[in-house]
Amino acid sequence: MKPQYFVAILFATSLYWMYLLYAPFLLGITISILLAISTANIQTLFEKLFGSKLLAALGSSFLLAILFFVPLGYFLATLTIKLNSLEPEVFENIVTVVKSFIANPPEYLLFLKPYAVDAIKDMSVNSVANYVFSMTGKIGSFSAGYLKNAFLVIIFYFFAQYNSSFVVELLKRIVQMSADETTTIVRELSSVMSVVFYSILVNAMFQGVLFGIAISFMGYNGLLFGVMYGFASLIPVIGGILMWLPFMLYEFSIGNSTNAIFIALYSIIVISIIADTFIKPLVIKEINVRLLKEDDARMNELIIFFAIIAGLATFGFWGMILGPAITAFFLTILKLFEARTKEFEVKVNQDS
Repeated sequence: MKPQYFVAILFATSLYWMYLLYAPFLLGITISILLAISTANIQTLFEKLFGSKLLAALGSSFLLAILFFVPLGYFLATLTIKLNSLEPEVFENIVTVVKSFIANPPEYLLFLKPYAVDAIKDMSVNSVANYVFSMTGKIGSFSAGYLKNAFLVIIFYFFAQYNSSFVVELLKRIVQMSADETTTIVRELSSVMSVVFYSILVNAMFQGVLFGIAISFMGYNGLLFGVMYGFASLIPVIGGILMWLPFMLYEFSIGNSTNAIFIALYSIIVISIIADTFIKPLVIKEINVRLLKEDDARMNELIIFFAIIAGLATFGFWGMILGPAITAFFLTILKLFEARTKEFEVKVNQDS
């Protein structure tokens, strides 16, 4: 057997066992690397500020935990505790008010009465309580898993930031590509991930402000619940519902049906449809233009938007990071193929 074949077998064997060893952590490692790429400019700023790569990595990791993980984890834990501490009277009020509202709806909702009556025919205090407690258990389980994954991501993120230069140089030596091609991939991926990361944060803040303003007019703490809604909006599909549904049910239970209907319609139409569906691509476009000065490094904002949606649908919460990264990597590889094809055509024409 030739020595190179033996080395290749050893490498394949070791790669297989490395996969088995680190398989439970692959998602966390991937997310942390992508987040490190997204916030490379923050790491560079901290390195200039602190004069130490270690302190810069600690600072950026702490900032990520504060801005991205701690509030959302706190929100999920608090929501679980609050749902578990609900009194039986609350469920009784909800059932009474909902049945009363369905039996005598306002004129503009009369057309929904036949459907609503069928929907609540089996509704009782026990069924509502069981549903709430079931949802509480699911939220609690999700919270525990999320906080564990978030902790691992932050740990891996720190090492990714601290060892970023070493890892990049190692990949350049290992990957069988030219230095220009490797630089192109890193630049394109970094550019897209930066746009995605900051777009997610800006969109979450924008939705939080919209909800906070509305809820403040109803007598609640707009700042607190606006912040909570902003971070809840990062949860795919059910994020906004986790915020406005409890408010709607509570307002129904105390007899404020107008407020309950308003907060539901406002959250669905203004925040979920207008802000999240139509304004979000515009936010991505603005950040794309302001953050990236080179046209070649930009990706169309609609591609980024649909990549985030596809990622959320396929991978869940972390899909908002994975979706754009996979799409950006694929499009960058296509650009490299196109460049190599052009070089080959030019060479053929010169030889002929």
